[in-house]
Amino acid sequence: MVYIAIASGKGGTGKTLIATNLVEVIERASFADADVEEPNGHLFLRPEIYKREDVYIKIPEVDYDRCTGCGVCAEHCQFNAIAVVKGKVILFRELCHSCGVCSFVCPEDAIQEVKHIAGEIRIGEFNDGRRFVDGKLSVGQLRSSLVIEKVVELVENEEMVILDAPPGASCSVISATHKADVCLLVTEPTPFGLHDLKIACEMLAKLRVPYAVLLNRADIGDDAVER
Repeated sequence: MVYIAIASGKGGTGKTLIATNLVEVIERASFADADVEEPNGHLFLRPEIYKREDVYIKIPEVDYDRCTGCGVCAEHCQFNAIAVVKGKVILFRELCHSCGVCSFVCPEDAIQEVKHIAGEIRIGEFNDGRRFVDGKLSVGQLRSSLVIEKVVELVENEEMVILDAPPGASCSVISATHKADVCLLVTEPTPFGLHDLKIACEMLAKLRVPYAVLLNRADIGDDAVER
């Protein structure tokens, strides 16, 4: 598979427009939209969706009838997602990484992992049979990487993939770009564009992903990015 990620440090630079135009001119390419907080590649490509599937996240739940408040779960949680206050376990679901350690170490078997929907995957076709996959993060969910990883997994057997990555340089962008053969960074000639571009370049350098820069919206701002 040839895997080309289209990313940007700053949002609003025209990343999705570039990605969808590229996939239109590269006739053998499939399209994956991993900008799961607001996927809009479908607005340009108009795929026919034939399958939808949920992506699940496991969140611990405490059986307080069995819990003794010993605090072993909190001691082992690397993400500070559990606290024990006055003998009662408090879960911070937003911090949970679903590692399962709390359930594993609980001496009273008082913690069970329960599946919750993290997002939805849509699979379809565009332009007479080319594969289209996108993901949508559920409202209130923070673990976008789970949905992104599923999007990437579903296009791994394609000959060539153009993937629209999330903006920025956070964990979600790393999930979308770390397997890419090359990444195209779309930026704009503004101070904000330059600032965020530098961060994105540093991220890709650490991931050892080759990248190129496309200067979009070239009629605004200044020449700082070119320099």
